[in-house]
Amino acid sequence: MIDYAVNNRSTILDALGQHIWLSLVPVLLGTLIALPIGYLAVRYRSLYQPIVNIGGVLYSIPSLALFVVIPAVVGIGVLSPLNIVIALTIYTLALMARTVADALLSVQGETTRAAHALGYRPVRQLLGVELPMALPVMFAGLRVATVSSISLVSVGAFVGIGGLGALFTRGLQLDFIEPILIGIILSVLLAGLCDLALVLTQRRLTPWTRVVAR
Repeated sequence: MIDYAVNNRSTILDALGQHIWLSLVPVLLGTLIALPIGYLAVRYRSLYQPIVNIGGVLYSIPSLALFVVIPAVVGIGVLSPLNIVIALTIYTLALMARTVADALLSVQGETTRAAHALGYRPVRQLLGVELPMALPVMFAGLRVATVSSISLVSVGAFVGIGGLGALFTRGLQLDFIEPILIGIILSVLLAGLCDLALVLTQRRLTPWTRVVAR
């Protein structure tokens, strides 16, 4: 396996680089879109259940089917990386919209009422009180969305785009186990590193959670 990795270093690094941006860009886009949607679900409670239901339906669509349908709907090629980015953004949005709403709901109560009594306007209360307090729950959802996105990119290899998934298909076509093992190891390492980075970021942004846990 080491000999294969050395001899095909350029191919493996290209696949890893593609895998990183194909998985992380959708997480970023999906989370940014989910923030206002989750807030609206809390601000207007009648929207909460429809948003949760729609998210559940979207997340239940098989990834391979989504990779095939999106080009026909959006008007891009099946082999366009945008196909994978859009599909995984939808999955992240489906996960994070509910997570953001539940995180904001979990901090409603005495603290938010106290902020309101102190004269906090809605935007200041959201940015200064509710979002910081909701970060632990939001990061929990973000960790799930990130690992899920890294895993799902490999499925894109079946439509010709897949980052490390291309190593899986190459190994299957050549009946060669080395590229498959390298693809699995790098996928697991990437997921683990991203999860660790999120945990450390959360600890940095929410130091009070460690004090409460003691």
